[in-house]
Order: sequence, then structure tokens, then C-alpha cells
Amino acid sequence: MDLKECRVLVTPTTFGTSDPHLRLELEAQVGEVVYNHTSRPLKAAELRELIPAVDGFIAGLDEISGEVIEAARRLKVIARYGVGVDNIDLPAARQRDILVTNTPGANSKAVAELAVGLILSLARNIPQASLETKSGGWPRLAVFSLEGKTVGLYGLGAIGKQVARRLAGFDCAILAYDVAEDRDFDAVHSVILCSQAELLEKSDFVSLHCPVLPETRGLVNAAFLKRMKPGAFLVNTARGELVNEADLLAALLSGRLRGAALDVYSKEPPGADHPLMQLPQVIATAHMGSHSDGATNAMGRMALDDCLAVLRGEAPRYLVR
Repeated sequence: MDLKECRVLVTPTTFGTSDPHLRLELEAQVGEVVYNHTSRPLKAAELRELIPAVDGFIAGLDEISGEVIEAARRLKVIARYGVGVDNIDLPAARQRDILVTNTPGANSKAVAELAVGLILSLARNIPQASLETKSGGWPRLAVFSLEGKTVGLYGLGAIGKQVARRLAGFDCAILAYDVAEDRDFDAVHSVILCSQAELLEKSDFVSLHCPVLPETRGLVNAAFLKRMKPGAFLVNTARGELVNEADLLAALLSGRLRGAALDVYSKEPPGADHPLMQLPQVIATAHMGSHSDGATNAMGRMALDDCLAVLRGEAPRYLVR
């Protein structure tokens, strides 16, 4: 296929922001590039308007439903800018012979850094201390050291392992639960594999690092939270769909949990009126885990290369099976 005859849709708003050469390269190689000029992922109705005239799609967390796939008359590839593909109707894409790729490992370190930052922010109550000090106060807040505490990693894939590496210097115990064990990694990095029940019962901080699957959607519900250690903290830099937010709110209001740090939500953005946003014990960030310069550059390069490869008739490197 002649790339100069191709139109490519790019919806991730951070694509090429740290490395403008990515946009320049794409624009030089294809006939036309259509960018997302909103500040959010696109809904299915919006995509259905754009997708019929598109040959390649560098996609963020957009709602790529079966109806969107059905409207894609020319589409050859969906190059996911990120790892998760639960927002893409994969069976519909396969039925239409549309290849789907992603960028495994590109944002692992960046998300891990944010997770550790949120754990430290919860432990030392950094946001509240900053707010009160800037308001003229001189607060003495209840804070905690990571030394001697237990951090539980619910999921020990690429991101969970990066979190474990970064926590190693804090003299805390690291527990991990994952359906796929990696005993070599665990031995080298002093990670203790355990059951889900043991992780929840013993951890002062529970950090989520698992994908959204039928069995993990709504994982953090009332029963899950009741099994957590009283006064523990929850950190979610994975996906909002993992958490039942009403149950989390109840656990925080009751004091069962001491606090939570959230980078992802069931609806994004959650809005200022969301009940969780009203609680001082909740730290909220705007799905920024992968928005470091290194992560966006790596995701952009991998998605760009695979999108162009498919349009040239070549095999992509990171095909989602």
C-alpha cells in the first residue's frame, strides 16, 4: 500500500509531545494525519464519524466498539498507544482482518515510579502537608515510615516488578500475589509470594498491578476491602474498572481504610463532584502514570513503527494475539 495514500488517525493527546520528531515523521510518510483535539479519549459515536476514511489508527483509551469496527471501511491496523486492549472489540477486529498491536513494557517504569510516589505521598501525607503549609499553617500530621511496613503488590507483571525493584531500598517487606509466578525474580528481589488472602491481611499498602479481565473487573469490592488490614492504604495506577468506587468510598468513610491514591477511575475524568474527590484522605491524579517523557516517547515510537509496518504490508512487531 502506498503510504502517501493513507490517512492515519492519532487520538492519544501525548503522542509526540516529548519528541516532536514522531509527529513530523508520521506526517512526512503518510498522506494525512488526523489528530484528536479534545483533551480526552474519544467515545464510540465520535469515532464512528472519523473511522470510515481512516487506514491506520494510533489509539489511546478510546471506545473502539464493534460498531466502530463495523464502520471502518478502510482500516488495516489499530496500533494501541499503551498496553491494555480491553477497550477494543478484538473479536470484531479479527473478523474484519484488522490487526491490533500494543506497546508492552514501554510505560512500565513510568507507572511504577508514580505508584511508589503515591505510596510515599500517602505514608507521609505530603499533599495535605503542602496544602496547609502554603495556607500559612505549620502542620504536624500523623505520618508513617515505609521502613518496617508491608507493601502488597496485587499483580507482579512488568509494572509490579518495576515497583518491587524501586521499593527494595526502603527496608519494607514486599508481598506479591499473581496467577503467574516468577520465583527467580522473587528470590533475587526478596519478594514473598503469597495468597490473595494473606496479601490483604498483612499489607499496610496494597498496590494494584493487574489487567482488567472478566475475573478482575470490580475486584476491589466490599468483600475485598473487608479483608484488607484495618487502617491500610489502597493505591491504583492500573485501571479504574478494577475498583467498585462506591464500596471504596464506604470503606474510607468508615475508617476501615486510612486512605487511597488513585490515578485511574471508572469514568474519566471523574469530575469535581465525584464523592471520592471530596475526601482529604484520597490523593487523586489524572491518569498520568504513563505520561513521562521516556514512556510517551517509547509508546509513540512502538505504535508508530507498527502502524506504518502494517500499512506497508509488513508484519508488526507487537501483534496482539
